[in-house]
Amino acid sequence: MSDGPFADIPNQSPLNPVKLALHDKFQFRCHKDIACFNQCCKHIDLTLTPYDIWRLQKRLNLSSADFLAQHTVPFEMDAHAMPGIKLKTRDDTTECPFLTAEGCGVYDDRPTSCRHYALGLMSMKTAETKTDEDVYFVVKEDHCLGHFENKEQTIGEYVKEQGLEEFNGADRAWRQVVLKKRSSGPTIGKPTTRSYQLFFLASYNLDGFREFVSTTGFQDVYELDEDTNQSLQSDDMYLMQFAFRFLKQVLYGENTIPLRSDAEERRVQRRRELASMNNQGLDEDTGCDEPVEI
Repeated sequence: MSDGPFADIPNQSPLNPVKLALHDKFQFRCHKDIACFNQCCKHIDLTLTPYDIWRLQKRLNLSSADFLAQHTVPFEMDAHAMPGIKLKTRDDTTECPFLTAEGCGVYDDRPTSCRHYALGLMSMKTAETKTDEDVYFVVKEDHCLGHFENKEQTIGEYVKEQGLEEFNGADRAWRQVVLKKRSSGPTIGKPTTRSYQLFFLASYNLDGFREFVSTTGFQDVYELDEDTNQSLQSDDMYLMQFAFRFLKQVLYGENTIPLRSDAEERRVQRRRELASMNNQGLDEDTGCDEPVEI
């Protein structure tokens, strides 16, 4: 294939550059009795989504910050250094840290990439479509014998079987944020350090984002009713989707979170108060208490 979204795939790539929809069929089955069982888990390079991180940190009973520190490594998702997160491998190997002799030790909460295998998912938006669409393709690695198993299913059946409807649904708005940045390229330009800090916070550190939306700086800018504030404090999934709305608003101007009519006046007063405190020798860790201005 010489053009389209798969144009840059090398000839020896395990990716089969044929776009598949939910009604298309493919042949694959993985099970404990297959000779290659666990081989894919011994050589991982797993990008984690926000929902992946939330599921795993809950599974391990860790805060967002502790999970990120103990089980992940940062990487750059594009040429503009958009921050991404990958699962840290075991010690000095390429093995998944949750791999056991019996298989996945966190199977019910395994990441999105593990659930998709042996499929890949790409979100695309063309000039002819108003919204992004999911495109699937088959991944055939030399070690994987699952493609020779006598089981054929549609993409949609496999997605449902692997529990991907929940994972893809939870992360859809976040993938739209990433897709828009990649597809817009120079029209948006390189984001500021400040905007990347907010992207990291809203994407990967849900506990930190909950603290952020509780700050005076945030509350002075955004008009949130009592029910919304209560949901942000008590409902993780509501908070996560709010975080994605926030990213769309501060990065791309998709305004769905109402601003206070006196937001600018409140911010000016806030800065004066902080300046006064600093002049008196008082320190305050304001962190990210004001939304970024793009």
